Amino acid sequence: MPDLAAHYLDEIFRGLRGHKRLADDSIVQLSDQQLFAQLDPESNSVAIIVKHMAGNLRSRFTNFLTADGEKPDRNRDQEFLMTPETTRHQLLQWWEQNWQLLFDTINSLQPGDLERTVSIRGQEHSVLQALNRAASHCAYHTGQITFLAKHWKGAEWKSLSVPKGQSEQFNARMFAKYKKEA
Repeated sequence: MPDLAAHYLDEIFRGLRGHKRLADDSIVQLSDQQLFAQLDPESNSVAIIVKHMAGNLRSRFTNFLTADGEKPDRNRDQEFLMTPETTRHQLLQWWEQNWQLLFDTINSLQPGDLERTVSIRGQEHSVLQALNRAASHCAYHTGQITFLAKHWKGAEWKSLSVPKGQSEQFNARMFAKYKKEA
């Protein structure tokens, strides 16, 4: 079992790093105007999603094993409000700082920690469940960031995966790259 647990910790780290990379590669394509733009008054901008994710990561992964994941000083509602003073630089600082907190936390965990219990809003979760919850949350919002970035960039969008209309060429490159010698 320890080998499976160690593999899980490597895989959750890899997967979350991949989500961050997709979000980063989306965000970098946006102008400041696009970063802060909302589709409509009820929609979140990429900037708001970034602010929310940073706040969530800070709350969940500060003292991950010893304190509830919903910190008393977190004001979740404020994460969905953008002030005119908020800058791209400030947002990206929060973003980087709190993703690093997540990655440092995962890297500090030992295989046996997966069976430990942590709480989020008073509800108990195994460490494994809490990490899966965080991965799902990050994937959900990464998809939103990528969708909005692609919308704002339109024809100028630089694909983050298989470019439209190029599946056959992409598959051929992948099969050639990973072809095993017989």
